[in-house]
Amino acid sequence: MDEKQKRDGGELYEPASDEQLMKELIRAKDLCFKYNALSPLEDEKRNEIIKDLFGKTGKNFLIMPYFWCDYGYNIEIGDNFFSNHNLVMLDCAKIKIGHNAFIGPDCGFYTAGHPIKVSERNTGREYSKPITIGNNVWIGGGVKVMPGVTIGDNCVIGAGSVVTKDIPSNTIAMGNPCKVYRKLTEDEMK
Repeated sequence: MDEKQKRDGGELYEPASDEQLMKELIRAKDLCFKYNALSPLEDEKRNEIIKDLFGKTGKNFLIMPYFWCDYGYNIEIGDNFFSNHNLVMLDCAKIKIGHNAFIGPDCGFYTAGHPIKVSERNTGREYSKPITIGNNVWIGGGVKVMPGVTIGDNCVIGAGSVVTKDIPSNTIAMGNPCKVYRKLTEDEMK
């Protein structure tokens, strides 16, 4: 089993020891660099880069520079996606985001993690777990979403939150660690 297969299977893997993973990583970093260097007037070129980079894009998306990811092909976004400046998506595993997602500035989605045991961590191995974000989700500025988290439909995640556990649909959640504050009212879900 190669390192990419280990990664995709959720096992510990060594990305730096796999030539193919390193090529894919460098390709994504190069595309992100080109994306971030474009003029704000070059929407078409930016969209072409994102379509080339991501595994799937819906209709109507806008990602404000700066944007960085690890591989790109593990990212899927639905229709009407907006992200403000400084989005980081460490997509060693899948990051799936539904329709009508609004992401504030300085947000991070981190599928990658490292072992807690020092001797394992010092080998350079890591693991990855997917992140799933539902439809109609607003994620406030400075939010960090950790490996393996699912955020349900219609959620609002308060600015500055660190999301370490799943957040159920139809809720407002906030804090570090992020916790459900309250359910949305019927009127708020319209």
